[in-house]
Amino acid sequence: MTDFSEILQPGTVVAGLPVTSKKALFQQIAQLAEKHGGIDSKLVIERLQERERLGSTGFGGGVAIPHGKIEGLNKVVGVFARLDQPIDFQAIDDMPVDIVFMLLSPPDAGAEHLKALAKVSRALRDRPYLAKLRGAGSDDALYALLVSVENRDAA
Repeated sequence: MTDFSEILQPGTVVAGLPVTSKKALFQQIAQLAEKHGGIDSKLVIERLQERERLGSTGFGGGVAIPHGKIEGLNKVVGVFARLDQPIDFQAIDDMPVDIVFMLLSPPDAGAEHLKALAKVSRALRDRPYLAKLRGAGSDDALYALLVSVENRDAA
C-alpha cells in the first residue's frame, strides 16, 4: 500500500458521525463498507468485535484503528470517521475516542495488513496532522487531508 487513496474512497470518509457507543460505531462504519465496497456489514461487525475481544484497538490520544480480516476481499480497504462526540473505547489511555480509521484486509494479506496498520498509526500519532483532521469542516476536506498525507510524508 503506497497511500490512503488506495484504501479510502470519498464515500468512506465521514466528518461528524453521530454515534454514542462502540456498538453503534461498528454498525455505522460497517454500513459504509457495505454501501461503498459491497462488503457484508454483518460480517464486518463480527470481525471487528472478535478483534476487540482480544483488546481495544483504541491506542490513545482519542484515536482507534479497529481492524479485521474479511474473506472475499482482494485488497485492504478502509473507512475513516470523525465522531460528533467522543465515545468510550476502553483505549489504552482510558481517553474517549473521536477519530476512527477502520481497516479490513483479505485473510492472506498478512504483510500488507501490517503495513497498512503501521501507516495509519504513524499518521494518526502526528499531533499537528491529527489537529487538522479534527478541524476539517466536511467529508471532502477530511478526504483531501487523508489522501494528501503521503505528500506530507514525502516532503
